[in-house]
Amino acid sequence: MKPRKPNTTRKPPVLSGSHVGIEDWIGRVMPDLYPLVKRLDELICETISGLQYAVKWKKAYYGLPELGWVIEMVAYDVSVNLVFFGGAEFDPPPPLGTTERTRYVKVTNLGEAQGPEIHNWIEQAARVPGWK
Repeated sequence: MKPRKPNTTRKPPVLSGSHVGIEDWIGRVMPDLYPLVKRLDELICETISGLQYAVKWKKAYYGLPELGWVIEMVAYDVSVNLVFFGGAEFDPPPPLGTTERTRYVKVTNLGEAQGPEIHNWIEQAARVPGWK
């Protein structure tokens, strides 16, 4: 995988006015991943209130006004990466990633998506500063 630029050199996405951009993005993911991406989106939206949304670089972003972008969702061919911009501060942190404060988890099926760890990390994302 190509090394990721640190968030300090990348410009954050511009927020959209609604969830419609995310819905459009979900509609364009690989058909096999659609149920997984749809469920992860539902979990994020059910767990965190007051979300703001954006789509940039073929990735979905979820943020809060006071914390910045807290979650990024990226759909690949056989998995979905759920990236937590403040994940290094979670207890326990997601298992993957070493870039600054960002950590992520690779989700490959609905069972993993609905597991307690994913829900716990989504809840923690609502309390930890993200990417501004």
